[in-house]
Amino acid sequence: MGVDTPRPQRSSETSEVLTPVGRALAALGVPVREFRHAGPVSSLAQAAEERGQRPSQVVRSILFRLAADAYAMVLVAGPQQVDWKALRRHLGQSRLTTATADEVRDVTGYEIGAVSPFGLPRPVRVLLDESVVVEDEVSIGSGERGTTVILRTADLLRALGDVERVRVT
Repeated sequence: MGVDTPRPQRSSETSEVLTPVGRALAALGVPVREFRHAGPVSSLAQAAEERGQRPSQVVRSILFRLAADAYAMVLVAGPQQVDWKALRRHLGQSRLTTATADEVRDVTGYEIGAVSPFGLPRPVRVLLDESVVVEDEVSIGSGERGTTVILRTADLLRALGDVERVRVT
């Protein structure tokens, strides 16, 4: 009987919750899986492929600065682009910008690429673009770069509660 030579593992998936967002969702009773990429992720397509998902299943959490110390987070399906005019109209803002990396870290506690609407140090207004609810399962930022939280869209909606549902893509 031969011995199987182990192949290098490209990534790992676990039901054990280790990340800040995974813990926050578990505390809400939301079932999640965490997926850790084996190495750096350089594109949306790469992230989706390694997770066994389509790019439209990867939810991006984008933080916008509305004014001094006023922010809003927009959740959009991976490949979708925010329509700035539609977002400004919905928010009633004539001007807004994407938050800087420092602002993202200060407001969310997370690095760009790991941002999520859960486990935040203080409340932030969250808008959910309709593009997110098309898929049955999605992945969101975990609070740690290189790792994502995978969950059913219905569970995401339940965890978000009375979120503002918008069309800004």
